Amino acid sequence: MENTNSQDNLPYPGNRYDEYRNQPLSVGDWVITILITAIPVVGLIMLFIWAFSSDSNLNKANWAKATLIWYAIGIVIGGIVFSIIGAAFFAENFM
Repeated sequence: MENTNSQDNLPYPGNRYDEYRNQPLSVGDWVITILITAIPVVGLIMLFIWAFSSDSNLNKANWAKATLIWYAIGIVIGGIVFSIIGAAFFAENFM
């Protein structure tokens, strides 16, 4: 009978895979991670991959989710500020 464990095809089978997902990232890993996120479009795509992939390190996944939340907050605040400034500009020009 064949073993149909869902983790058989993963690069770190069994408990080693769980250890990989839970181990802290090194400084070098963080430097590469931040460097990748600094690339405009690639960084945003990688944030989504790291945040929602089941293969990502849990520390990196949580960091990516938090970063995406901050991006969303920044977009909302930027939109509000842009709307207020735009409304003030148009109101002044029509008076």
